[in-house]
Amino acid sequence: MVKIGYHISHEQFSPKDLLAYTQIAAKSGFGLITSSDHFHPWSESNSHSGFAWSWLGAAMQAVDLEFGIVTSPAPRYHPAIIAQAVATLNQMFANRLWIAAGSGQAMNENISGVRWPDKATRNSRLEESVAIMRRLWNGEEVTAHGHIKVVAARLYTLPTAKPKVFGAALSEQTAAWLAPWSDGIITVNHPDEKLQKVVAAFQAGNPAGEMAIKVQVSYAENLKTAEQLAWEGWKNNILGGEIQAELSHPKHFDEAARFVRKEDMKQHVLISTQPAAYIDMIKKYIAMGFTKITLHNVNRDQENFLQMMRQEVLPTFSHH
Repeated sequence: MVKIGYHISHEQFSPKDLLAYTQIAAKSGFGLITSSDHFHPWSESNSHSGFAWSWLGAAMQAVDLEFGIVTSPAPRYHPAIIAQAVATLNQMFANRLWIAAGSGQAMNENISGVRWPDKATRNSRLEESVAIMRRLWNGEEVTAHGHIKVVAARLYTLPTAKPKVFGAALSEQTAAWLAPWSDGIITVNHPDEKLQKVVAAFQAGNPAGEMAIKVQVSYAENLKTAEQLAWEGWKNNILGGEIQAELSHPKHFDEAARFVRKEDMKQHVLISTQPAAYIDMIKKYIAMGFTKITLHNVNRDQENFLQMMRQEVLPTFSHH
């Protein structure tokens, strides 16, 4: 079953506003809410950084939808704490939450004072973290002495069903690596040729795994405004996965994005005033095998975007 989702960006809006948008999204016909989990935002200006886990308790009580959160289980958190948070939410809310586990970004994880390691170490740490969380969800007492240290940890409140763990991947190499240990993959909208390689790499290692995609879009009533708002709201986020993992402070992103041009945004963001463009995009990703397609309107105007989706786009997919 295909679910079309609305993405909650804690880096861009206050938790209070995001709760209101979630309630509008639920009434508009969205079937899924996905959330980011940051300590720092992407920019110094016009930004927020609410705590996603507090927010999820309120949001899951407010609307009866499926939720997904993109998170890094270590080192800012200990994976046992994430396992406990997920178990608690899924015990209260009928297993409506899944997580997408990533290897992290320096801008969030550096606050812990732990040296930021290379990608291979981060990947190894992530795989260990997921294994620890799954053992805890099984009710096991867990002790581990790898990258992650755990001593006699056990959850006494278990989730109602085994939570799904998706792996976050921006490249075909990462997609191939995470396929064997994940329940699914989450990626973002790349050019079609690159995206097809990411999909093929994942499916080769996990043919039955679920596939989710977060699509950056910018909707406004005229194209120039949509382009301008996309550039203002999201230019710091198109610098490339490796750079984005290594920069350690919002001001570094502001500095790095000084030379991003408005026309550069089109490779990374669907910028359109036409509902048909959003319908075609969703159909394309359904045809590629994605069952969770989340739209992230990267500009400030969420109300008009949600209204357009309710009136013009989501009715097309109500039978899914």
